[in-house]
Amino acid sequence: MEIRRATERGHANHGWLDSYHTFSFADYYDPNHMGFRTLRVVNEDRVQPGQGFGTHPHRDMEILTYVLEGSLAHKDSMGNGSVIRPGDAQRMSAGTGITHSEFNASDSNLVHFLQIWILPDRQSSPPSYEQRSFDLEAASGNWLLLASSDGKKGSISIHQDVSVMVGRIGESESLDFTLQAGRHVFVHVVRGSVRAGGHTLDAGDALMSSGEPAVRFEGVDKAEILLFDLA
Repeated sequence: MEIRRATERGHANHGWLDSYHTFSFADYYDPNHMGFRTLRVVNEDRVQPGQGFGTHPHRDMEILTYVLEGSLAHKDSMGNGSVIRPGDAQRMSAGTGITHSEFNASDSNLVHFLQIWILPDRQSSPPSYEQRSFDLEAASGNWLLLASSDGKKGSISIHQDVSVMVGRIGESESLDFTLQAGRHVFVHVVRGSVRAGGHTLDAGDALMSSGEPAVRFEGVDKAEILLFDLA
């Protein structure tokens, strides 16, 4: 079990964008933190009102966006235009190539979100897009599936053998996750604090586990965590 503290992440503050990188990204390079299994990028971004990322390209990457607060406007070369809000999950499969832009949809409020890149299980597939809204109350004391390889249980589909789920834990409550043989787990604490494997994890901290049959998360205070079940 490995712990990656929020304070150990790469950091870039461009004024309009304040970004933390769990793994190597852009100008931040650490050969010891290049990803975990097929999980390549976990960026925690805060974008100022009315600001954002202009049109730029991607290729052969599964890109997930999960908004924590505020709203994020998306437009892409496939003709999709949407606003992503808390409770939404968006997946963009870049495939053979796509361009898109992302801007804070508000002129007055900050937008705070996670952008996640996962290496696909195939190359040069047709680009595609999917966005769904989830009732996060269903994640209270439970695992709510957001994304999976086959889109089961109303989750968005993703071109990789990975399941992405969110769990919410109250103070003094616990939530268990059992790993199947040969699987690996990555956890990002979205907000609050939990204890796992004898460690206290705060917002922005991450846990990576391989070979453990199960992990128990205990709420130190009200917490929300994202969990990736990876091949």
